[in-house]
Amino acid sequence: MVRLFAECFAEDYNTELVAGDGEPMYLAATDQRPAHILFAHGYFASALHEIAHWLVAGGERRKKDDFGYWYLPDGRTQAQQAAFEKVEVKPQALEWILATSCGFRFRFSADNLSGEPHDMGPFQHNVWCQVQTHLRRGLPRRARRFSQACAAFYGVTDPLDDAHYPEP
Repeated sequence: MVRLFAECFAEDYNTELVAGDGEPMYLAATDQRPAHILFAHGYFASALHEIAHWLVAGGERRKKDDFGYWYLPDGRTQAQQAAFEKVEVKPQALEWILATSCGFRFRFSADNLSGEPHDMGPFQHNVWCQVQTHLRRGLPRRARRFSQACAAFYGVTDPLDDAHYPEP
């Protein structure tokens, strides 16, 4: 995944995918080094998720560490979780498409194991709806490029076929 990302984006976007030892994080480029997308503990799913966040971020957001977003760790209240899920719809939709492009199983993530219990159904439905929008309108350019590279590398045919994305 690291090599595949580098082949697609290292030169054009001065960005590297890096297996980290701790929490995932995006570090904007500096004069001394390219931007780093740090994914957790070498986990494939974490890499896909962090790449998806990078794909959603526009040029200005990519100039800021963690894209300039707030993040509250595990243990969020229902209100905090609702705000978290609102910003996670687009990245998780792209993550689902990327996972499918790799032949990898996608799992929705509330990222709030010790927080207040809540129904993930509406969030899952919103992610699915965003996937459907991408399938109808087409993927953004960088996401399309990476999806195609993943599908070619992992031998997945037609990852944008609606049959891969059952409604939750």
